[in-house]
Amino acid sequence: MATKKVDEKSFGTKMKQLRQLRKISFEHLANKTGLSHRYLRDIEEGKIIPPVSAVIQISKALSIDSGSFLSAEEQQALEKKRRESFYKRTQAYSYKTLTPDAETRHMKAFLVTIDPKQDHRMVDYRHEGEEFIYVLKGEVEVRVGENQNRLKKAETLHFDSGIPHKLRNLGDEEAKLLVVLYTP
Repeated sequence: MATKKVDEKSFGTKMKQLRQLRKISFEHLANKTGLSHRYLRDIEEGKIIPPVSAVIQISKALSIDSGSFLSAEEQQALEKKRRESFYKRTQAYSYKTLTPDAETRHMKAFLVTIDPKQDHRMVDYRHEGEEFIYVLKGEVEVRVGENQNRLKKAETLHFDSGIPHKLRNLGDEEAKLLVVLYTP
């Protein structure tokens, strides 16, 4: 399997530099984040771009603010790369930060786009804090623990993001969401 060349400013490269600087092993990082060793290695190698929840978990484990990974310039590159690599992934969504200057803040907002249902598998999240979702376009299913919520345009949901939750686009067109995360 060929290793993909990673741009010096990529998320994975920054993550690797910080992990090595802090002398943190993959096993330790996996234990602190709840993410698998293989998944973390794939991020570092630039094979995948992590979702917002994973960025927050990794940032917390590395004792760095998540915003420092996601500058406005990098967000544009990440979003472009996500869109270009969509068909290579099972997690068919992209996100763009709406609060690039909130690096040291507890609240961050994102525009999340989820592709139509036929190419999408539910994505599972869990992270410390609270989450607010406002549907801008489309119809989505948000499962929080055992509760299933169907949301249409202009509907909202607020929940404890420490409870496992999943997002799914129910429609034949892309869904757009405003997602606000609060992390302590």
